[in-house]
Amino acid sequence: VEDQRARWERKRSRAAKELLETEHKYLEQLDLVLTYFVTILKAKGTLKPAVLETIFGPLESLYSASHILSLHLEKGNLGPGLENFCQSLDLYGHYAENLEQANKTLKEQLRKNKSFRRFKKLQETRPQFQGRELEDLLPLPLQRLHQYKHFFRDLLENTSPDTAEYQKLAKAVKSVSEVSQWVQDIFDKRENSLQLLRIQKLLKGQKTQILTPGRWYIREGWLLVVPSKGEELKRRMFFLFSDILIAAKPCHPLHLLNSHKLSCQAVYPLHQCSVDKVFGHTRSQGGLLSLSFPHKTLLLMSSNQQEIHDWYRSLIAAVR
Repeated sequence: VEDQRARWERKRSRAAKELLETEHKYLEQLDLVLTYFVTILKAKGTLKPAVLETIFGPLESLYSASHILSLHLEKGNLGPGLENFCQSLDLYGHYAENLEQANKTLKEQLRKNKSFRRFKKLQETRPQFQGRELEDLLPLPLQRLHQYKHFFRDLLENTSPDTAEYQKLAKAVKSVSEVSQWVQDIFDKRENSLQLLRIQKLLKGQKTQILTPGRWYIREGWLLVVPSKGEELKRRMFFLFSDILIAAKPCHPLHLLNSHKLSCQAVYPLHQCSVDKVFGHTRSQGGLLSLSFPHKTLLLMSSNQQEIHDWYRSLIAAVR
């Protein structure tokens, strides 16, 4: 037991030391942005206060919370330090929510505002920046949030459960995990919106509405449609979403406007669909899927067995 405790203590000390060292580094990087951008821009009035607020978000509050945490860590007050810090964790969620708009506004200002463009270039040539640009520094808080998750977990795993500090650490791990999940959800939604928008632009015309609230993109790929009568196999592009499956074919290569686009052939709602593997269970080449809808059965084929298996799993999950 004594050996185990000593091992825990060594690992815990190492994790606490690393947390403090990386916290100092993180504060230095935030300080660069605050000192050479936020403070000077406020004083010069190069950007309107609302624009400044949009680009930098709650960066000053994040710096302040981390500075207080580092003071606690320097004194060895790990438990109280983390307990206090967790009250500011929501700032990271708000920072993530604002980041897309921040990047958009920054690009806009660089395009329109000549004096800001010159100012930014000048500040980034300072030796303290080591060749980094403002765009490289703005995502730092979200990278740091990811690191906190691992540090807090390491500290918890190497703290004896019968200490008062253990409860505070457990709370900190829970808080940071919840905020990390919140941030991850923001990025997932943003990524999903970009996928939906990309596919909407890929399809000819506006008849098929892809951008629907609550719809999630799952996968896409070319599959062969096996006709019911003895016709030729048809190669189609399929887009699978959480609620529908879309079949599309390429537009004519010589079409003036749509040569690079796809024409929607059919939209299959998934709420009354059942999926079966017809073949592809064995080690033979390829496979065949049967999709049954109330008024239609669709046979989909691929010469790649792994691909058919992946489609089968995705379709089953979407239908479920």
